[in-house]
Amino acid sequence: MNKSMKTRTSAALLVALSLLLVGGLLGCSLSPWLGPAAPATPTPSAAAPTAATPSLVASTRIAVSEESAIVDVVKRVSPAVVTVINTLPPQRGFFGAVAPEAQGSGVIIDPSGYIVTNNHVVEGSQALSVIMADGTKKPARLIGADKYSDLAVIKIEGTNLPTAELGESSILQPGQIVVAIGSALGDFRNTVTMGVVSGLDRSLDTGEGYNIENLIQTDAAINRGNSGGPLCNTAAQVIGINTAIIRSSGLGGDVAEGIGFAIPSDTVRTVADQLIRTGSVVRPYLGIESMAVTRRVASYYDLAVQTGILVTSVSRGTPADQAGLKAGDVILKLDNDVVDAANPLNNALWRHKPGDTVKLTINRAGRELTVEVTLIEQAG
Repeated sequence: MNKSMKTRTSAALLVALSLLLVGGLLGCSLSPWLGPAAPATPTPSAAAPTAATPSLVASTRIAVSEESAIVDVVKRVSPAVVTVINTLPPQRGFFGAVAPEAQGSGVIIDPSGYIVTNNHVVEGSQALSVIMADGTKKPARLIGADKYSDLAVIKIEGTNLPTAELGESSILQPGQIVVAIGSALGDFRNTVTMGVVSGLDRSLDTGEGYNIENLIQTDAAINRGNSGGPLCNTAAQVIGINTAIIRSSGLGGDVAEGIGFAIPSDTVRTVADQLIRTGSVVRPYLGIESMAVTRRVASYYDLAVQTGILVTSVSRGTPADQAGLKAGDVILKLDNDVVDAANPLNNALWRHKPGDTVKLTINRAGRELTVEVTLIEQAG
């Protein structure tokens, strides 16, 4: 220690001792004004070190950090969340024709006004409009929709509109915190709910011959009106578009709570890009009508197999027709993908693109054979 440091240290000690002496002398005379003195804290001895409480401080800081992160997500994403109003064709009632409305949610992904929502939110619309987060109402027009992914893109006019960033759903992990924002029940704009990623790569049967696949399952509350709204990570990125909930397993079945689904952002990015560029999504086409084989179907048609996809008709001039498929054939595989009631043929097809040549393993009157089909682009 050099001389100047010793001098400063000595001076500091003298000041500290002076303050202690003054405090001791004035303590009695000031106590009536300051109130009762706090109980004296015993001075710890060298043999009994003071107990530290780093765990308490650390846990408090973590809780505040998580809360701040969620608040930040809401502040950053909410301005881009809109209520989508679907005005349906007029219906005639007792008091004359009325134009019913359906409501959902959407999120602005481009500052020029492109909005992603669900196909089922805008389906059958006669007119569309949106209510912005600040309450402003704007007319909207449909750019394109894809029922197979349940996604649609609509557009409002504007510049430098608030937007939300699409994240990467491929890196999500079960247990990760997520935030859902949307117009719950259509009336409660920008309702915020929080939960976790409950599962990945889920599949929902639409009842129309195809499944919506690769869905994110979450327990964040998703109510009617939340459809089309964003599911966000704690970095304020949209990692999914909320699309469906399960409340029960059927008539008389178990009642479920906290089972919601969102379309992953990787799918949203691909589909929205095609809808904005062309107004439709390019999908491969085979050219058949079909149904899933069940025990009942197998018995009714006297089939040689109990599973697969039964070809009920083949359209003339299509890839299936050119490959020699016939009504009554049962498709068992598309390349290496087994197809049946649980694994619809359409979903196996959509893993390919127009121009691909695929092998179909079929059962024809008890005989198994393989045919090659070159897929074309699905019209419309």
